[in-house]
Amino acid sequence: KGGQVIDGSSGLFCTPAGHGRKEIADAVHQALLNNDYVAPFGLGHPASFALAQKVANILPEDFNHVFFTNSGSESIDTALKICMAYHRAKGEGQRTRFVSRERAYHGVNIGGVSLSGMVRNRETFSGVMPNVVTMRHTWTEECRFTRGQPEHGAEMADDLQRMVETYGGSTIAACFVEPVAGSTGVLLPPKGYLERLREICTANGILLVFDEVITGFGRLGSPFAAQAFGVTPDIITMAKALTNGCQPMGAVAVTDDIYDTVINGAPTGIELFHGYTYSGHPAACAAGLATQQIYEDENLFERVAEMSDYFLDGMWSLKDIDIVTDIRGMGLLAGIDLAADGPAGARGGRVQQKLFWNGMHVKFTGDCGIVAPQFIADKSHIDEMVEKLRKTFTEDMAA
Repeated sequence: KGGQVIDGSSGLFCTPAGHGRKEIADAVHQALLNNDYVAPFGLGHPASFALAQKVANILPEDFNHVFFTNSGSESIDTALKICMAYHRAKGEGQRTRFVSRERAYHGVNIGGVSLSGMVRNRETFSGVMPNVVTMRHTWTEECRFTRGQPEHGAEMADDLQRMVETYGGSTIAACFVEPVAGSTGVLLPPKGYLERLREICTANGILLVFDEVITGFGRLGSPFAAQAFGVTPDIITMAKALTNGCQPMGAVAVTDDIYDTVINGAPTGIELFHGYTYSGHPAACAAGLATQQIYEDENLFERVAEMSDYFLDGMWSLKDIDIVTDIRGMGLLAGIDLAADGPAGARGGRVQQKLFWNGMHVKFTGDCGIVAPQFIADKSHIDEMVEKLRKTFTEDMAA
């Protein structure tokens, strides 16, 4: 009570510019005074166009169109509908099958849950979208304590090729992947894996969708993971760091080809039967514009690249602790697996609570702690995080 807690996971990976940014609060306040709401159907306002352009400026080439949502979960469901609209506009409405991966997390709306490869979601909510098939996740025992992308495992992308051969490529609408599977514990793609997915998708007319809700806006040291890995998808979903967590907002970016195909498919009607009451809300757009300006003015994406080695050195220094069974990481993002102690997740839940009382917040999934410092963190902050992690892990091991 009354003590300070260092934020080791940027809230829920959404506050990379730090907490209490007055620039963002002032921008939201002014937006609400000037223009508190504009209906998104048939109307628009300048801030939404300005933010869309800001985002497009840092996206891969040919991504010039952005659709605003209110969360990462809504972004995934929006992407699903865009995929279906695109194929129908091309006269390929039979493409209704979607591919995702084991251990995938794509939000909590029904489309994202259907794509999810996490066991609890499957047990509780499976069957609503029956045409979803899953590939293997990319973690293997040989990858333990690999820093950056594993050298081996690209062949697992051929799971998608087997699905093409099993179901027919002409039935598959899209393949959804997190470039880095963040929520399950920071599973990095093996070298060549994303490239192989891109190759298979292109050869079979399948859309490749990158869920960049966690990795978008600098987490790996580039604006998006697509640039960090040098692989360009057809659709990118985003949220979280878009507004530094200060307003609920997500977005879906599409290539010019997708935009043109959907728009030209309905020359006299509604192009996309989709939208939300609060899409592109003026307050959210103001927060987004202020956030993007902070990233730009303070060179925060470049700062991630500069701080990455120091951060990862700190994470890997914990390797000697007996209960640490694996560490994975890239940029300012790392997953630390702890040995199970009783039911799955028991130790993780216990350590998360102990960490908090020791003055540090870290998001845990099961027995994996996901460390994602804010981009403004300096070396002293990283040192403090490492010290608190070591202290808490050691205390739990001795208990």
